[in-house]
Amino acid sequence: MNAEQLFSLCNMLAMGGWLILIFAGKTRWAPRLVSGGLLPLLLAIIYSALLVAHWGENNGGGFGTLSAVAKLFENHWLLLAGWVHYLAFDLFIGAWEVRDSQALGISHWIVVPCLALTFFFGPMGLLLYFAIRISRKRGAGFTTFSQ
Repeated sequence: MNAEQLFSLCNMLAMGGWLILIFAGKTRWAPRLVSGGLLPLLLAIIYSALLVAHWGENNGGGFGTLSAVAKLFENHWLLLAGWVHYLAFDLFIGAWEVRDSQALGISHWIVVPCLALTFFFGPMGLLLYFAIRISRKRGAGFTTFSQ
């Protein structure tokens, strides 16, 4: 499998998770399946395998400067690993938003725009979710992170 094919596969896996969260997020099983189950775990395995297989090809790239990160991502396999990292973590955060909103009694339909923003723009979706959470519950306590 080449990098483009793996990119497409990972995108389809993540998209499946997002569709589950958006359309079946009101169920108890959906966010657990996505955040505590198969999809993020599978993406994490792919990410780890990509790093192990291709880290030696980083051509002096790294994380110390923006230029070093750009050099690191000149390698398509490592760029793909970075993309899969985003897919896994954004999906995990989206699932947490759904679980947390259920625990706090926030309507799923209010959370759907947060999910869309989290899917497309990561932290912006999380920021919107926290704004809703604070306005609905008068606090941003993190007691439901463990659920």
